[in-house]
Amino acid sequence: MIGAVIDLGYCLDLTDSECLFELRQSYEAFKDAFIKAGKTLPCNKNIGENGDLLLRELDCAVIEYEHTINKEANVRPFDSVRGVFVEGDNLFPGSGIKEKNHIQICIRNPNCIKGYFLPRKKEDGYSSPE
Repeated sequence: MIGAVIDLGYCLDLTDSECLFELRQSYEAFKDAFIKAGKTLPCNKNIGENGDLLLRELDCAVIEYEHTINKEANVRPFDSVRGVFVEGDNLFPGSGIKEKNHIQICIRNPNCIKGYFLPRKKEDGYSSPE
């Protein structure tokens, strides 16, 4: 295991309403381009019984298209992408919290990685915050 110090920089933050609005516009342009080319859109797929769409081929393609649009328009490229993924069964009956919720970060600009390190070993005789 290694640790890292990361600065997200200019982030396509999928928890931010402005970024989500921009990504929706990219989806519409992506969809239109596929229709004009007579191609079928990629789709997200589940792999399992709970219906989670874990193979996110459409999501990935739209995010990559967003980066392509920005590059072609000579717009500042995103340094990173951050998203929250709600997955799994309910944590307990009636819960809106899922068993496999997580956050993913994609660093596109390696200069966002300010440093990395091997975490130091635990000191004997002390409790360890987990």
